[in-house]
Amino acid sequence: MAETTLFELVSPERLIISKDVSMVVVPGSEGLFGVLPRHTSMLSALAPGVVDIYEEGVITEQLFVVNGFAEVTGDRCTVLAEDVIPIEDLNPDELEEKIEQMRVDAQNTSEETSIRLNALIAQKEVVLQAMRIVRLK
Repeated sequence: MAETTLFELVSPERLIISKDVSMVVVPGSEGLFGVLPRHTSMLSALAPGVVDIYEEGVITEQLFVVNGFAEVTGDRCTVLAEDVIPIEDLNPDELEEKIEQMRVDAQNTSEETSIRLNALIAQKEVVLQAMRIVRLK
């Protein structure tokens, strides 16, 4: 039997995945990184993107993650994500509509609230761009 590492994917609501995998590729803030059994320990912030889960050398699942952290040890990779979306459920058009509504709201509110909304809009635009790249593949 091939060597495996435990992969756990957790959202604020629940544990989404907990299983032994041959490899996982994670979208870190500094770029994609792969985790194999006996990987050196590390901690990374996540960038919006796809987590590829490999079993026996083949991608068996892909999930879009938004923000969070990944912790890697020699026998485990744990991803704590703010949001987890199955690839087939990605809807960039819906997110773009939300962003447009937030822009309207930002124009019709106090300066302090507008500043907060514009910061949130900038974050959502990064997620939207990542979603569009995934949909093009």
